[in-house]
Amino acid sequence: MIPELPEVETYVRDLESLLAGRMVMTTEVRWPSTIAEPDSSLFPQRMRGRCFVSFGRRGKYILLGLDNRETLVVHLRMTGELRVLAADVPVDKHTHVLFTLESGGILRYRDIRKFGRMWLVEDPDAIVGKLGPEPLSNDFSMDLLAQRLAGRKATIKGLLLNQAVVAGIGNIYADEALFRAQIHPRRAGGDLTKAEISRLWQAVRAVLQAGIEGRGSSLQDYAPPSGGKGIFQEQHQVFRRSGEPCSQCGTAIRRMVLGQRSTHFCPVCQK
Repeated sequence: MIPELPEVETYVRDLESLLAGRMVMTTEVRWPSTIAEPDSSLFPQRMRGRCFVSFGRRGKYILLGLDNRETLVVHLRMTGELRVLAADVPVDKHTHVLFTLESGGILRYRDIRKFGRMWLVEDPDAIVGKLGPEPLSNDFSMDLLAQRLAGRKATIKGLLLNQAVVAGIGNIYADEALFRAQIHPRRAGGDLTKAEISRLWQAVRAVLQAGIEGRGSSLQDYAPPSGGKGIFQEQHQVFRRSGEPCSQCGTAIRRMVLGQRSTHFCPVCQK
């Protein structure tokens, strides 16, 4: 399960508490393909002596600002995780990058499926510049959402998953937002009424904020860097609840495959 905006936001906040002001002494790359830019042979040298000074997020990307104004951009993909562990903790075969920190401990990147990537760049927009607006930003208005949906024949579920339309939403929060907005996931984005777009805009922001407050949804591989698990999965209304009664009407939640993605909805509440 790819971490979505609430999980990545939780990651960023946890990493700030663990890494702020800390210097990288050495870097070891054990799986070169993890480093998308620069060449993996140059990456350790570029990271040596750098301090983590800023922590941000763009969509599902983690942005770790360094003291030389470069940015370490990380996308965890399906199974990637970052942890700060003591040096004497054994390193397993799934740990692919290790950053030894000046004040003790090692920042470790572990990724069972090896899909995650890192970029060390001067301008993070080179990586994240094509993403759509941040749905929790002040710039993301109902009118902006309406503009991005206008004339679109694609399903509203597919459009919410399109990172060029809105950044950071994945399968979990798309299903949950559409349920809150009472919109069927197969509806064409361009066919939504003004009232439906208003409900969807509010639902997207509400479900993402609730996800952040719950420290994300801990399903399969996700767990925050500071330990423990997210708890938002306990608030899911439809996601992975097929066959269970809808909390609003009691009808069994259904599952269908839409755009090759599992999609969960209430056939009565979402028409």
